[in-house]
Amino acid sequence: MNVKVDILNDSSATWVPEATSFNTWIASAIAGADYTKKCSISVRLVDENESRELNANFRNKDKPTNVLSFPANMPADVIKRMGTEFLGDIVICAPVLEKEAIVQNKTLASHWAHLTVHGTLHLLGFDHNAEDEAQIMEKLEITSLHQLGFSNPYQN
Repeated sequence: MNVKVDILNDSSATWVPEATSFNTWIASAIAGADYTKKCSISVRLVDENESRELNANFRNKDKPTNVLSFPANMPADVIKRMGTEFLGDIVICAPVLEKEAIVQNKTLASHWAHLTVHGTLHLLGFDHNAEDEAQIMEKLEITSLHQLGFSNPYQN
């Protein structure tokens, strides 16, 4: 898999995964979705204030959220000139992620992996608004995470 991942940590999280982990998780999601083009993704780690602001501006929900995905939707001629497709941005709110991991009795690593895979699948066009879409997306997440050594994130 040929994916380039850029990471910007603007959070005050006590622990964030290594860049190699993000690369592995994103590559797993991309491979699981049978996406074969050369591509790049940006991952930005933020705190609750920025997450709330982004969520309010782009989803009309005035509260912080765990992960947001912003697909790039670049014109084909730009992609051809770049030689790689920029899929978009994944924004992960580290404090929300940490709180969820505790409440859901998950390790930080497994929850980071899940939200990264989840965000990547959104960039690839998968969604969970309808039940049939959710089943497809969740199956891809579960399979990718299993291959990475993590358990099903949707089991209690």
